[in-house]
Amino acid sequence: MDFLSLFIIYLLLVLGSVVLVCICSGRKQSFPARGLSCIIQISSFITPTWLQRPTQRVLQRVFHTRSCLFVVLHLALQVAVYGEYSWEVFGYCQELEFSIHYLLLPYLLLAVNMGFFILCSMTNPGTITQSNQGSFLKVYAYDGVMFQKSTVCPTCSMEKPARSKHCSVCNSCIHRFDHHCVWVNNCIGAFNTRYFLIYLLTLTAMAADLAILTSAFFIQVVLLSNMMLGSYIDDQGQEHAVEIFFLIQHLFLTFPRIVFMLGFVIVLSLVLGAYCCFTLYLALTNQTSNEWYKARRYECSCCRTLQPHDKHIVYRNIYFQGVLVNLKEIFKPLNLYKEKKKT
Repeated sequence: MDFLSLFIIYLLLVLGSVVLVCICSGRKQSFPARGLSCIIQISSFITPTWLQRPTQRVLQRVFHTRSCLFVVLHLALQVAVYGEYSWEVFGYCQELEFSIHYLLLPYLLLAVNMGFFILCSMTNPGTITQSNQGSFLKVYAYDGVMFQKSTVCPTCSMEKPARSKHCSVCNSCIHRFDHHCVWVNNCIGAFNTRYFLIYLLTLTAMAADLAILTSAFFIQVVLLSNMMLGSYIDDQGQEHAVEIFFLIQHLFLTFPRIVFMLGFVIVLSLVLGAYCCFTLYLALTNQTSNEWYKARRYECSCCRTLQPHDKHIVYRNIYFQGVLVNLKEIFKPLNLYKEKKKT
């Protein structure tokens, strides 16, 4: 298989992933449900009829029950990327006399990231039970729009505190519910949001750092070899100056695994960077993903149902208390357990 065919397949895979994310973000369901329904729809086109029902059952089981599948996939991807970095890129960069501090930085980020990954996975996000329900009911006020007083969870048969939501995967109500993250196999709630935020920041930094180091390695290879000043002869025997496409092809054929790794970490950096910015925005404005999606739906429904002279009415986030206080609430969650213990 020639370079052009491999490059087209690689490009289609990357573009397909981007299209999948765009399709999922356009549905009016919760984010996990959008992703699952989109995957089921795609699988129905590429699987035989007799396999569609078993496939759907497997997908439902994977996405609607707690499973270590994505945790294993997450770790496998990290092992693959860091294995390639350690096996080839690190050694080549040492030969090119890169600073050892820059080369060791990805390992430092990996250690910090794994620590917060474990904390995010193992920490109780704020599971609401009969014993702690009274304390959670006092933490946040009801806004009267998204969160109504005296609303009972039909599954848990308990009054739902403000900003809580029942997670169908964990089968429990979560205090200050953000979302259920399959990559850490846990809900993101009041008591592990800070760990998730640092985990996401370090994961983005890891991908960006690996992309920068690998790109710097390729730039050094091109500059030291004076490749851009050379020429090549095509199949017709004509001589041409080295172009970008020829340069990419040459690097791909010379360092195929490194080029694939670079493409993966670049896409990962862009996707994680965008999601990281969104998560920081939520933290700074004291919102959760669940509340952000609900606010959008509420505002859209208001625009459709209100009379023209009432269209100035919009949803107001009553939990916003200023950037510094909002950040403090992320890293030191509001908790009334101490008051309960004193009494």
